[in-house]
Amino acid sequence: MADVPGEPTPMKASMAETAAEIMQSFTPIKKIHQHLCAFHFYAYDMTKQVEAHHFCSHQNEEMRQCLIYDGPDSDAKLIGVEYIISEPLFLALPDSEKQLWHSHVYEVKSGVLFMPGVPGPVQRQDLEKVCKTYGKTFHFWQVDRGDALPLGLPNLMAALTGDGQLDDFLARDVEKRMGVSFESERESRQYMRGPEHGIHPLADSWKSGRGIKAELRETDCVKTATTTARVFV
Repeated sequence: MADVPGEPTPMKASMAETAAEIMQSFTPIKKIHQHLCAFHFYAYDMTKQVEAHHFCSHQNEEMRQCLIYDGPDSDAKLIGVEYIISEPLFLALPDSEKQLWHSHVYEVKSGVLFMPGVPGPVQRQDLEKVCKTYGKTFHFWQVDRGDALPLGLPNLMAALTGDGQLDDFLARDVEKRMGVSFESERESRQYMRGPEHGIHPLADSWKSGRGIKAELRETDCVKTATTTARVFV
């Protein structure tokens, strides 16, 4: 894992940050109440897989928003974001938008999506809800290829949808470090159900073999205001 370039934060800046921490509220961040760990792969390349730690808050009962880090520790890198919505909200999206979203059924029922440190019976109460949702994820930092800074365009990410997709070495490494057993949780979650209407055919679009990758394209700028001539006398 590449180190982020730059000089250590000087003491003066650290003191200013400490003062800000005392005086400012950080209200949006304090709404974060949940830590989920899962795996993402690039929507154009299933072999490029990343351990993803989600720190989530609720906008309401039908939408969550998550900051994604490459680890659970204080020096973890912020690598992306994910929005999680209910089935009714997903079904109301335009068809062109639906292809950018992924289902969570397999992730949850297979045991590979979990809440670190939370007993199984407790986390399963919430994961029953997550099982029915859809997510839209972008990563900005390709830590998997060793980038020391967030370079290039954001990448649409996808979620696992079947057995045999998750890199075995990555899976075993996470199980060992986080003290979890995917197989044990899989057995305990088989009663769970996905979206009421089944997984929508436009979700998980990469299953068709056609990936999605963001690309830059030069275009004419759109003028949003009419320029008025100025007369000086």
